[in-house]
Amino acid sequence: MIMPETKKIAVIAGDGIGPEVVAEAIKVLKRTEELFGYRFEFEHGLFGGIAIDEKGTPLPEDTLRMCQAADAVLLGAVGGPKWDNNPKELRPETGLLGIRKALGLYANLRPAVVFDCLIGASTLKPEVLRGTDLIVVRELTGGIYFGEKYRRDTENGQIAVDTCVYSVPEIERIVRRAFEIARQRRKKLASVDKANVLETSRLWRETVNRIAPEYPDVELEHVLVDNAAMQLLRRPASFDVIVTENMFGDILSDEAAMLTGSIGMLSSASLGDGNRGLYEPVHGSAPDIAGKGIANPVATILSAALMLRLSFGYHDAADAVERAVREVLDAGHRTADIAEAGDKTVGTTEMGDLIAAAMRN
Repeated sequence: MIMPETKKIAVIAGDGIGPEVVAEAIKVLKRTEELFGYRFEFEHGLFGGIAIDEKGTPLPEDTLRMCQAADAVLLGAVGGPKWDNNPKELRPETGLLGIRKALGLYANLRPAVVFDCLIGASTLKPEVLRGTDLIVVRELTGGIYFGEKYRRDTENGQIAVDTCVYSVPEIERIVRRAFEIARQRRKKLASVDKANVLETSRLWRETVNRIAPEYPDVELEHVLVDNAAMQLLRRPASFDVIVTENMFGDILSDEAAMLTGSIGMLSSASLGDGNRGLYEPVHGSAPDIAGKGIANPVATILSAALMLRLSFGYHDAADAVERAVREVLDAGHRTADIAEAGDKTVGTTEMGDLIAAAMRN
């Protein structure tokens, strides 16, 4: 029998509830080793606020080298009020931008699936939410977040400038990635822009239209970003794959997250051209509940499932994790953020134990 290759996973738990939820994802990954015979090697590094405190930088060189040598990266969460007033280079979020750029991660995938058993946890009507299963594909390394920024004094006072820049190759690679994902799902792609106002969006739409004939089996829809924000609340189940630029994707994916009832349910993957990716929950570090054992680990566990599927090609193990999450939720087990009257409220560790126990080959 040929032993499977050992996959190296760089673990950067980060701040707040990061270490708590990451521990449960590792528990589930170790369970896949037992069930499927896969082998993982976990290496831990400092990142974010804790790295600032201990190393003087949010992204230490040894952590970056560890991530570059790994097959995939599992990230918890970064940030907190303690570092909010730090200068830009000493903010935890600067480390996120740095690691994405260093690893060439230009495509951020954020699935938003509404579980039938959790429909009551959302503020929207059940008949609007039912059947929602979409994924936002966000361009991650261009746009206004990475453009030139400056302030200048004028005779009318100080002005601030943030420059939004996109090149055709940047648009092409993210759009092709989105078309490929749509081809594997329900074959519907909504491209979101602001082409009635922004020149970068006009270039975006032109590029999408030029590429679309390469994917004749995928139905393409152009949606202006303000309309997309409205339609996500009005008809979320009609969306399959949404592709958009960096800032629009940041906002729309957080909006889509709330369709599920809790941001604690949302996983994400950040990918480049190869198989290596960075996997993290959408939620933040939640310092107000850190150390209390009540954080929801489902988003991080589902991020680990994305890792199994997208970086390693272990579809059987990914299916087992996702099925186990659904079964545990269907059985009525809830962390505090998604609990309603009559539910079985459990803590972070208990939820991880239940999901690991529910997994099967």
